[in-house]
Amino acid sequence: MDDPQWKAPTEDGQILIWPPPDQILEQTGRNNRLLSEAKSPIQGVALSALRQRQRQWLGHERADRPIIATGHQSELYHPGVWAKNILIDLVAQRLGGDGVHVAVDSDEPKHLNVRWPGGSEPLTDDPQLSTAAWSGLLEGPTPAYLDHIEGHLRRSAQGWGFASTMMIWPFLQSMRKLAMESAGLSAGLINAMHQLDWELGLKHHALAASPVWESAPYLLFVHHLMAMAGEFATQYNGALADYRTREGIANPGRPMPDLKLESQRCESPFWVDDMKSGLRRRAMLQWERDRWVLHHDGNEFAFDPHKAGWSAADELIDWLRAARVRLSPRALMLTTYLRLMVADQFVHGIGGGMYDRVADDLIVRTFGIEPPKFAVTTATLHFPLAVGRSRACLPCIRQEGHRLRHGVLGEEKMEMVRKIDELPRKSMERSALFSAMHRRLDESARNEEIVRWEERYRQAQVADVEDQDIFNRELFYALQPRDRLEALIGKYQQTFAF
Repeated sequence: MDDPQWKAPTEDGQILIWPPPDQILEQTGRNNRLLSEAKSPIQGVALSALRQRQRQWLGHERADRPIIATGHQSELYHPGVWAKNILIDLVAQRLGGDGVHVAVDSDEPKHLNVRWPGGSEPLTDDPQLSTAAWSGLLEGPTPAYLDHIEGHLRRSAQGWGFASTMMIWPFLQSMRKLAMESAGLSAGLINAMHQLDWELGLKHHALAASPVWESAPYLLFVHHLMAMAGEFATQYNGALADYRTREGIANPGRPMPDLKLESQRCESPFWVDDMKSGLRRRAMLQWERDRWVLHHDGNEFAFDPHKAGWSAADELIDWLRAARVRLSPRALMLTTYLRLMVADQFVHGIGGGMYDRVADDLIVRTFGIEPPKFAVTTATLHFPLAVGRSRACLPCIRQEGHRLRHGVLGEEKMEMVRKIDELPRKSMERSALFSAMHRRLDESARNEEIVRWEERYRQAQVADVEDQDIFNRELFYALQPRDRLEALIGKYQQTFAF
């Protein structure tokens, strides 16, 4: 793969799509053929067969009907993330396939505050919001609490000419209906955002990730990697090392830390989620009796590399259910699995695209196949109050003040600097002349031009505080008016008009 330098657009309403749309369409078909023919053995089952079984589990029977997928944490994401839904919908339409958004409800809760200029409220009144190990543990908001959020936002929105058309109102209405059904926060959020997208004409499907992590195809994949944990950790760490070398990264924790690998202990890139306590830990395996073994709460499971594929998966399913444990993928394994076993085309944001270059290398090392191509997209929609407004450049104004202050004495200052340089260092004469020069500079601060600059700088500081809110490109996309979201969809549609 080439080495593009992806950057989020700085201008309002601008988009990034990589590679160009015609190449995305062509690569989707090539990915389908590549993965449908992949014979790499995974616990004795061909990759293509495992992929077919996982897609059938999802209700997708036709191998030739492409799945265009994206994924994100179950959270209040911004327009740049939402743009991935636009792209999967368009590609699916062009190819007669299905767009699928995988909402990762097994990740740590993040970005679950509804923030707007002048206010912020947590989306739920569940007291575990800041402590839950994964978002699927959180309870949804009560109807009364949703009324509180709406009231606060409506008070802040007084005077916004676009407030009545913001999509946050139908979103909160959907959340209120789901709250009456006692849906958890992630389920409510997934469904409310999906309904919002359908209202905007995007017809993709929404899928919670957590049920996938209990399916037989996924757990066969997990069994295979844990049975070869030491070898896989070496491949994983090697892919990370090569990425750091290519990118000039010295920090061993970026983009993610290596897996710990010792003679008798090995880390696997999965979480061990205790469904009884709601706690999680990294999956650490012990080498015992010529097997990698997972211990949990007095129980153990030995991963046998020679066990027949579906039997291995069934045994692992039985053990996990008895122990009330789930094995959730960490970041790199999550997208690797979705790209290999679910999608024909996976759409990333910029961060995911950067990190999945590591996944590309890992796929080659572990499965011996060419990695399927992926796409990248993002967009910028500023909050409407920022449209047509320029941000003050505080560093620029500070630099201007520095030049004014030190230039107001002109040749007099230059002469004093020259004399200071001629005097011995640490001498009383040098120190006195240096102090005299700064007294003259302080006196010059009463200069009319500098006084005007100081007032302009104070005004710019006030404006900068306001700008931090209204120019924040990471506000929830439903805070945008309907017409701005529809305009962004139209801009994507124009790129596919060929």
